[in-house]
Amino acid sequence: MNTETPKRTSSPNWHTSYVKTNIFNNLNPICQANQQLILKGKFVIIHNHTKSIPGKLISVQIYSGTDEDPDTGKGMLSGKAKFKQCESIKHNHDAPTTIYKIKIHVGSHFGTPRAFVIQSQHNKKFFLQSASIETSNNRIIHFDCNSWVYPIKKTKSDRLFFSNRCYLPSQTPRALVELRKEELDRLRGNGMGERKEWDRIYDYDLYNDLGDPDKGPEHLRPILGGSRLYPYPRRGRTGRKHSIAGPSSESRPQPMSFDMYVPSDERFSPNKLKELKSYCVHAMVHFLSTKAELIPQRSSASVQSFEEIFDMFSGNKNQTIEGWMKENLKKVIPIDHFKEITRAIKENHEQLPFPQIIAENEWAWKDDMEFGRQMLAGTHPVRIQCLKKFPPRNKFGVRSSIKQSIIEQKLEGWTLSQAVEQRRIFILDHHDYLIPYLNRINANGVCAYASRTLFFLRSDGMLKPLAIELSLPGPSPHLEFHRVILPAKQGTQAALWQLAKTHVLANDAVYHQLMSHWLYTHAVVEPFIIATKRRLSVMHPIHRLLNPHFKDTMHINALARLYLLNSGGILERILFPGEICMQISCDLYKEWRFDEQGLPADLLKRGMAVEDPDINNPTGIQLMVLDYPYATDGLEIWVAIKEWVMDFCSFFYEDDEAIEADIELQAWWSEIRTQGHGDKHNDTCWYEMTKLSHLVETLTTLIWVASARHASLNYGQYAYNGYPPNRPTLCRKFVPLEGTVEFGEFLKDPDKFFLKMLPDRFEMSLAVALVDVLSRHTCEEVYLGCHQSPGWIDNEVILNRFAEFKQDLKEIETRIMQRNRDPKLKNRRGPANIEYTLLYPDTSTSSNSRSGITGRGIPNSISI
Repeated sequence: MNTETPKRTSSPNWHTSYVKTNIFNNLNPICQANQQLILKGKFVIIHNHTKSIPGKLISVQIYSGTDEDPDTGKGMLSGKAKFKQCESIKHNHDAPTTIYKIKIHVGSHFGTPRAFVIQSQHNKKFFLQSASIETSNNRIIHFDCNSWVYPIKKTKSDRLFFSNRCYLPSQTPRALVELRKEELDRLRGNGMGERKEWDRIYDYDLYNDLGDPDKGPEHLRPILGGSRLYPYPRRGRTGRKHSIAGPSSESRPQPMSFDMYVPSDERFSPNKLKELKSYCVHAMVHFLSTKAELIPQRSSASVQSFEEIFDMFSGNKNQTIEGWMKENLKKVIPIDHFKEITRAIKENHEQLPFPQIIAENEWAWKDDMEFGRQMLAGTHPVRIQCLKKFPPRNKFGVRSSIKQSIIEQKLEGWTLSQAVEQRRIFILDHHDYLIPYLNRINANGVCAYASRTLFFLRSDGMLKPLAIELSLPGPSPHLEFHRVILPAKQGTQAALWQLAKTHVLANDAVYHQLMSHWLYTHAVVEPFIIATKRRLSVMHPIHRLLNPHFKDTMHINALARLYLLNSGGILERILFPGEICMQISCDLYKEWRFDEQGLPADLLKRGMAVEDPDINNPTGIQLMVLDYPYATDGLEIWVAIKEWVMDFCSFFYEDDEAIEADIELQAWWSEIRTQGHGDKHNDTCWYEMTKLSHLVETLTTLIWVASARHASLNYGQYAYNGYPPNRPTLCRKFVPLEGTVEFGEFLKDPDKFFLKMLPDRFEMSLAVALVDVLSRHTCEEVYLGCHQSPGWIDNEVILNRFAEFKQDLKEIETRIMQRNRDPKLKNRRGPANIEYTLLYPDTSTSSNSRSGITGRGIPNSISI
């Protein structure tokens, strides 16, 4: 039999002859008849406590993947073998790891091992990282497990793991068919009862767990999902009892802790959980132990100087949390964590790095060119749009009050009509979605506008701001109050311009955090994870392709619902929409379309690119702003992902008919549309999933969103949002009008007025602590082009192609570095001299060197 790996070609059926000769390769009995064989196993376990588990309390049985037991219809099942401890490993900051071994005697007719069941009689859970089984002919069968194993007295059943070999449903060996079906049935559950920590059941639910009406009516929040008024993606079901005071709401976990049900396969590893807790305590200790007076009114605790903000990053602090801050802190974090923070205060002497926006030039954030550059290369480069028609209009057709005459003189000799026609006018639009909510928002002690900001694309590739329009609701949607503020270099007008920019940045910071970051990555991906685990067997090739891109997402989303998104939670405390944060995100979900989430489609929608008919251009588009770091780097990564996905899928699917014939794949796609994103099931935004091209586009989009898009929106937060004047989360003053008392206060001391407009000290400190945690990479992070296990799939052809994908990413990284050194590409660094590294794939092999706030690297998944 010819087992030579075929060379990659451009044909989607390049694999066909290989598959026909190799799909059941190595499925013959592993040795001669009439001979007792020994299977040797090695199991890597990470402990959740200091002591290793006695091996005699853990047993394993192995299933054959080739030979059936006629009595059960499943693969032959070996006898039980107990663990024997082999080697213990303990790194400085890691949980203890132990390697255990087993030996099992089987008959010569046993065949090739393809699954095993494990049973624990111990009273504590442990994390099974990986396993391998060596056959008598020295062949090693790999199992990537990465899951918690709980005591049998809790689960009432053994835990099953399949090897890294993939099969489409129709090609599953008969010995594994029933095991495959039973495991999927078990993962789906029956939709009943409260889920326990040790369960592995995936099901959907509404976002009915954000309110806490038992604490009082002020904590009642609308149920998100399942209605036209509040459409939303589904989350993982926990089945907790409903609240007494609000029977539509699920009760909150009591007492509050880091624990909240997610299926055990989705829970953080011990090392990840330990590291994340450490990051949270570190950030809280550092940023919330700032020197302050005992001030009874929270709103009066404003910063008094820029030096006070700089002091947030210094290690020279007083060693207590002041009374006013202590009381506010207790409202947003669990009491156990609060006690841990107060204990750690006395040991806190570390000085954090200054956020990059002020690291080299403490005033670069005020520069107008830096303001424009951040829309292309900052932490939120996905909202800027090309203006197709002047003047801008709201959804009712009402024109903006920005006049042509006031901006035409700033267009480097172009007329306005010429500039619009040549796609040189751009808009940052935070108007229509905010206007309906502003009266309610501004009644809660903050001052917010809806804003439109116009930019001109200069000949050097940078965006020059032209005008800012700040709007407030009028007596009807057709009668708004508008104020237009223009750029100025000095004097009173320059100070007013800075206030206007700050309001725009507050709008942008809220949209970034609630919509671009949370909703359009974290929330929309969770239903895909649930459907994948419910409908695609772990043996399914698409499950194996996607699984690394789903790592830790359900757990981090559960923690977000517990601490960030909930009533009275961190986001309601620091973002200006307050208690209606999630309600606004529902409105934006109405606009979400899956077929616009891929990078080329997104750029086309925003007018940042046009279609390019050149068949030699793999992106299919041409950028309107050539020096657009997010798009330029992202398109290269998009193409690399798509080529990898095409090769992967075309290996397993011979033609379009094979896509339609895959019963698991079709069930998966149907469930995503009708249940996971059930409020969008009638939309036209879904591919039909009848062609290979539909599958490739879907998977490329999913991988892009979970990896590169999320990385670009998340890991630069400390660099830009870590300095609150650059991207505040709310404003406490409007831009003052001439003739008012506030205008006199502003004229007297513009800097003091600006500081009073910023969030108060507690809100500011909490916001910086949050982005400090979110911007950190963990030590065990796995990056795009990498896998936790080198044998993550039992297929040499796919492994070779994956190595090519990794090499493609390395070459892309080299080109990004070269672009960053090109002085003609001014948006690559800008006035703040911040190199654009958020889309460095970072495919180096050592992950420990990349932990912390690095501002570079694309993790495979939405893992924080």
